[in-house]
Amino acid sequence: MSESIATRPCHQCPDPSQDDTLWLDVRSPAEFEALHIPNSRLLPLDQLDADSVRHLAGDRPIHLVCRTGNRATQAASKLADAGLSNLIVVEGGVEAWNQAGRPVNRGQSGGMSLERQVRVAAGALVLIGVLTGFLVHPGLFGLAAFVGAGLVFAGLTDWCGMGLLLAKAPWNRRAGEAATCALIKN
Repeated sequence: MSESIATRPCHQCPDPSQDDTLWLDVRSPAEFEALHIPNSRLLPLDQLDADSVRHLAGDRPIHLVCRTGNRATQAASKLADAGLSNLIVVEGGVEAWNQAGRPVNRGQSGGMSLERQVRVAAGALVLIGVLTGFLVHPGLFGLAAFVGAGLVFAGLTDWCGMGLLLAKAPWNRRAGEAATCALIKN
């Protein structure tokens, strides 16, 4: 990890309401609306813009958070590559923060996390590939193999193309679109 990026367990992080730190949540708007750290600002990973973050943060440290820490680590790398420093990835993300009893804001429940959406989509594609392979043409087993290979690749590289595509889906944007627009404009 770059010298400009640190990781910190949530119990060692300052209280966002009493700290002069920019707290950036890089999850989807739907995930953010369902549960987020108070005073954190939404900027989904697929919309991350170093210039906007630089403008928002000024000289303040930047705490990056997602559901478990993977997307926040990707965001930190992207921002460090763009020359930003004093980046702190919150280990375990919002899940660890919530489990540690730290304060959270809860919105509408019922939103499905991006990780669960990937599992559902991948499982459905594998099932369709296997069924159509038996019922229609054996060449359609290739769909199941392709999805399986994609899951292995995602596990090895921590980069998930299906997750990035699903993050752009309308149901993952509508809930927090206004919050994202407000963040970029401010």
